Amino acid sequence: MHASGRPKVRNAGRKRYFPDPFGFYTEGERAEVFVRFLTFFAFFLLCAGLGWGQANPQRTDNTKPAAQPEATASEHPASKLMIPAGTRIPLSLVQAISTKNARQGDPVYASTSFPVTIAGRMVIPAGTYVQGVIDRVHRPGRVKGKAEILMHFTSLVFPNGYTVVMPAGVENVPGAEHEKVKGQEGTIQGEGNKGEKVKTAAGTAATGAIIGAASSGTGKGALIGGGVGGAAGLAIAMLSRGPDVRLLPGTSIEMIMQRPLTLDAARVHAPAE
Repeated sequence: MHASGRPKVRNAGRKRYFPDPFGFYTEGERAEVFVRFLTFFAFFLLCAGLGWGQANPQRTDNTKPAAQPEATASEHPASKLMIPAGTRIPLSLVQAISTKNARQGDPVYASTSFPVTIAGRMVIPAGTYVQGVIDRVHRPGRVKGKAEILMHFTSLVFPNGYTVVMPAGVENVPGAEHEKVKGQEGTIQGEGNKGEKVKTAAGTAATGAIIGAASSGTGKGALIGGGVGGAAGLAIAMLSRGPDVRLLPGTSIEMIMQRPLTLDAARVHAPAE
């Protein structure tokens, strides 16, 4: 107790200390340590957040390739090119075809003479090979019956080697001189020869009449000669066949797609293998 009656205060004028788990700090030093701790903790949280943000997109990207092929096939129809049924494609015949020597099962070779475009995109370039087969051959008859040949096309071979099986037939033969297409099957038919047979019979009859008249000097001889000549002409006409179907190399043929055809766009425009 002080003499003045006031209680004596120990350590007067000295700094006060506060308990701290890391030691004893002054009040000012404790505040500085606390600020540093908060700064370090905030920096730690920032680094952890940035690290998580970088790792999370990477895991997302790693899961995409597994589902990507299906999405490409179903969600990107531009990868497929569709040629509708009924599409007409101009061809140029590579080899000659005739009902005189053609047989069922013989191959047919042609090539596209003009590029085919669908919706502004080229789907079949000019020069694409077309292969087909002969289905039926009918030679012209001696008395009646026109020559006929039926064929269909089976495959496309693109300039880069890409090959596609297809169903197609003959729609028209604008390059043929006398032949025409009849029926829905696309049968190519030759012209008839009735007029030629009549001309042959008439010509031989006239020749026989002239010879008979000259030999006998009478009209009776002309009649006999004309009858003999007509009979001979008719026999010649009966023994001769009508004209065969003849399609020369370079003949224009119009092919028609019988069913829709799907092409792989990437392979259509790919470089040659």
